[in-house]
Amino acid sequence: MLALYIGNKNYSSWSMRPWVLMRQAGITFEEIKVRFDSFSLQSGFKQRLHTVSPVGRVPVLIDGDLAIWDSLAIAEYLAEQYPDKQLWPRLAPDRARARSICAEMHSGFTELRTHCPMNVEAHLPAAGAQIWSEQPGVRDDVQRLIDMWSALLNSHGGTLLFGHFTIADAYFAPVCLRLATYDLPVPPQIEAYVKRIQSLPSVQEWVQDAMAEQDFIDFEEPYRERR
Repeated sequence: MLALYIGNKNYSSWSMRPWVLMRQAGITFEEIKVRFDSFSLQSGFKQRLHTVSPVGRVPVLIDGDLAIWDSLAIAEYLAEQYPDKQLWPRLAPDRARARSICAEMHSGFTELRTHCPMNVEAHLPAAGAQIWSEQPGVRDDVQRLIDMWSALLNSHGGTLLFGHFTIADAYFAPVCLRLATYDLPVPPQIEAYVKRIQSLPSVQEWVQDAMAEQDFIDFEEPYRERR
């Protein structure tokens, strides 16, 4: 059986991507959670992860003797192993676009990711309003999301980015949760897409698990002193 190493569901956006992808697609796997303590080389988290991955980060997918780290590499591996699941869009131009936006998420949106870290359990509209006012880079990142998602939704029926659930939707699921946590302003079409992602069974399960963790990790909490 496949095994997926993840971090805290409340905070770990990169863990969420392959987890939601596999759960939504009906791919059976064992979840192995390694809770954050710190990210120093001596931390229990790093020491545990280094037993399965040379980089000591989550997520890591284990398939027999093979370890695949990095969420995009995991997604590509799953798409090859489960072609019947159509994890990428069926048409070649759509696959190219989907890969492009996933790669963009992977390396971009740094202002949004820096100033609005994922925090599933929290509702931080006041912090979001301050961030929106003071951080033009966040406003630029959100506008890029609006432009990207609007074009794809308008081209593929207005429900999910490529008409049916794909790696691209899994990749942007943590972003949808960020927009909700910080109550960042988006137009109605984008708000509707965010709500559709939130309503996916896999995302709802992730959120419920995150709410139940009851961990408070101070270095992941720039806007609160307690849960």
